[in-house]
Amino acid sequence: MRVLSALLLGAAAAISAFAQGGARQQLAQANTALQAGEADKALALLDTYARPHGSAEAYNLRCRVLYTLEHWDAAANDCEQAVKLDGENSDDHMWLARALGERASRASFMNAYSLAKRVRAEFEEATRLNPRNGEALSDLGEYYYSAPGVVGGGTDKAEVVAAQLDKLDPVRAHELRGHIAEQRKDYGTAERELKQAIAGSAHPAFQWMTLASFYRHHERWTEMESAVRSGENAAERDKHAGVALYNGASELIRTKRDPARAARMLEEYVASSAKTEEAPAFAAHTMLARLRAQLGDTAAASRERAAALALAHDYKPALDLKY
Repeated sequence: MRVLSALLLGAAAAISAFAQGGARQQLAQANTALQAGEADKALALLDTYARPHGSAEAYNLRCRVLYTLEHWDAAANDCEQAVKLDGENSDDHMWLARALGERASRASFMNAYSLAKRVRAEFEEATRLNPRNGEALSDLGEYYYSAPGVVGGGTDKAEVVAAQLDKLDPVRAHELRGHIAEQRKDYGTAERELKQAIAGSAHPAFQWMTLASFYRHHERWTEMESAVRSGENAAERDKHAGVALYNGASELIRTKRDPARAARMLEEYVASSAKTEEAPAFAAHTMLARLRAQLGDTAAASRERAAALALAHDYKPALDLKY
């Protein structure tokens, strides 16, 4: 009996190890699909693991896929589940705050008020758990400079976060100070800080597009287009900066300027190996479909829409596209 028991225990341990290994592989595959913009594939992989096994990592990944699809309520629900399963993970709190923030921006006044306080609390918890989480600190700083005082905002609080970022991530610190100055209507300081972020960055294509966004806010169209071109040139020299092409194209599209350049940048992005969840491939295809339609090529527009829906079958902006 002892021999049989030992064999059974050994078999159970082997099965458990095999299952865990398979689960880790599924999670890695789901993350790869998420970065590539393959939302349907990522969800299919996660739905065979997240709910049955109750993994915080799986729920976080699922939240992030839903976030790219702009399913804000569902994303917040899954991120909340991740936090319940692992309350000590800084990134889980950060993503919950992001999803709740999107929900708050579309809520009624009273609901937005209570949600905004939750957003602040989750960002603050993310930075408490990991004071070196530069993304969470940057997001918290953004919350502080943009939110009213009644829900815990304030540019003075954002300045404290910028000081924390100085040693951790000077580029993010300059960007945050630029946004704080812009909020205070000190546009000269804002521009200088954003240019300092470019000068200090190892991947300046991103910061050029942030500067372009600043110029767009203030209708400085010539300087905006020049910043986009500088960002595009920087991205061509940096294989890790593909998402900057997406960001630059977005700036051009918002202002209805140089649609041919915007289309070229998006095409380069979707063809690259540097795609990320920050700029979902299906969203890029949808933007390309709109541009192609504007340029009079409805056949190309149809192909781009189909490419978007092949990656994310229920992506509403693609479903609603008309031309």
